[in-house]
Amino acid sequence: MLRVEGITQVFGGVTALRNVSFSVARDEIKGVIGPNGAGKTTLFNIITGIYRQTAGDVFLENEKVTSFQPEKLARRGMVRTFQNVELFGTMTVLENVMVGLHTKTRSGIISSCLKFPSHLREEKHIREKALSCLDFVDLANEASMVAGNLPFGKGRMLEIARAMALDPRIILLDEPAAGLNSRETAELGSLIRKIRASGVTVVLVEHDMELVMDICDTILVLNLGQRLAEGTPREIQEDPSVIAAYLGEG
Repeated sequence: MLRVEGITQVFGGVTALRNVSFSVARDEIKGVIGPNGAGKTTLFNIITGIYRQTAGDVFLENEKVTSFQPEKLARRGMVRTFQNVELFGTMTVLENVMVGLHTKTRSGIISSCLKFPSHLREEKHIREKALSCLDFVDLANEASMVAGNLPFGKGRMLEIARAMALDPRIILLDEPAAGLNSRETAELGSLIRKIRASGVTVVLVEHDMELVMDICDTILVLNLGQRLAEGTPREIQEDPSVIAAYLGEG
């Protein structure tokens, strides 16, 4: 589904990533872990078109998508969430998901202003799709609530619902458990499994080791901008280099 080859990123005189390569199989849950400053979010920003790398290439289902803009990648089926919850706080929960469907719309300014039948049909479809996505993350009952009034954990779920509205083939989650309590983290783990069961490949950067070890099929470990190890959760837990560099001795 996703292949990353030789990604290097240099900011001024600082090398944030050096020759990082890995792949993600279809329907896999892939974890990316590493100490702060290891280059995890930089890697996500390159894969999703926010940064342009110094060297290396990104392939989505064998199509070279190196340096594609985020909106173009979204149309190809690659979407992401961010470390900080990014919502339209004054809009409703439902409207936040509907906004995420903008890449699917065809109506222009004239048809929207004059309420052409084609626009009304499209608007109805978008609303139904958005409600379905809210139901998927168990937020249907909050559809009419102002998004800014949601508890933090539900805000995370809303951001995922908005990403899922685009019918992605692969979703990249950047520290989705950050700020969540243990109950919310368990619910997040169940949701990620549900996303995979729906046919969507998942890649996540995460610091919650219990969550990563519980839900991931394979894990990539970065350290100082380089690939340190890759394998199953058990292999990573038992890897001496990972224990020394990240998980801690003893």
